[in-house]
Amino acid sequence: MTDTPTVKRRLIAMVYETFLLLAVEMLAVALYLLITLNNHAPVFQYGLKVWLFVVTGAYFVWGWTNSGHTLAMKTWRMQVVTADRARLPLTTAIVRYLLAWGWFLPALLACTALGLKDKGQVGAAIAVGVLSWSLTAFLDRDRRFLHDRLAGTRIIALPKKRPAPAAAPAEAA
Repeated sequence: MTDTPTVKRRLIAMVYETFLLLAVEMLAVALYLLITLNNHAPVFQYGLKVWLFVVTGAYFVWGWTNSGHTLAMKTWRMQVVTADRARLPLTTAIVRYLLAWGWFLPALLACTALGLKDKGQVGAAIAVGVLSWSLTAFLDRDRRFLHDRLAGTRIIALPKKRPAPAAAPAEAA
């Protein structure tokens, strides 16, 4: 499709999204620590991971179902829609969120299976995972990432807003 943003543009928007999401997650962690009184018991450590998974999902699903985009997508003039260009229903947005974990989950599972804990090794594994997932767009005729193809969604480019024409000056009477 000609209105599909380039892979480069979508990846740059994802980097921007990472910074915005980091702020959301910092607030979520602060709230969790406040509610749990900063308890470090293992159950609370797992609870924090579940909480962040839910908060992240809520951030994306809410944006995709309400306006069709997150703040980063709005900044880069992109919108996620169904294959027939309709607004995402809740179930489709949830499925897309879960499938989008394909960017990171295989690398994280590989790190766990191999016992990798060094930040450099984990970072390298995640980088390989992200690169691999981004290459799936080049295997798709519409340049959709794998999670979009599987979820039945697509990212479309939104047109630039044109400035309103300047009002003609009133003529002196």
